Amino acid sequence: MNRIAYLLLLFALFITGCDSNEVSKESSKVVMPAKMPSDFDFKIQFGVMKNNEINTFENTVTKDLIADGTVKVNLTFTTEEMTKIYEKMKEVNITEKKDLIPKTDCMQEPFSEDEWMITINGESINHYVSEQYCDTTDDAKQLIELRNYIFTLVKSKEEYKNLPEANGWYE
Repeated sequence: MNRIAYLLLLFALFITGCDSNEVSKESSKVVMPAKMPSDFDFKIQFGVMKNNEINTFENTVTKDLIADGTVKVNLTFTTEEMTKIYEKMKEVNITEKKDLIPKTDCMQEPFSEDEWMITINGESINHYVSEQYCDTTDDAKQLIELRNYIFTLVKSKEEYKNLPEANGWYE
């Protein structure tokens, strides 16, 4: 009888040790290829109430005019610009899980938010950064710097330069 109980216990340990979920978690991890894939696109909504948007899926940019609403314009990045953006995303390991919420009790208003949606090889990566906290994590700083880099490219284009100035401010 002890022998049967021992074999059942051994079998139970073997079964629980072979958790197939662990394998699927690892295999579903998004890996950035060395070269930018043809389906690489992203959308960043940012600013107060996320009224600004850079969207390469639709090749558009939306500018927050604050009191005057928003305005959308068609804007396309060159292949060279998209490649540089892709390389910068690789530098910050954009596909990795990020620590974006600081350990703080301090909050501020109004605050800016960034919502990222990125597609690489058919996989979607999403990140959300809120500047409502008085402190910012290193991961959040990296994403904000990346957004600022991309926004600098946008602001250098004639399509964006021709948009009206924002009117008003957020309180």
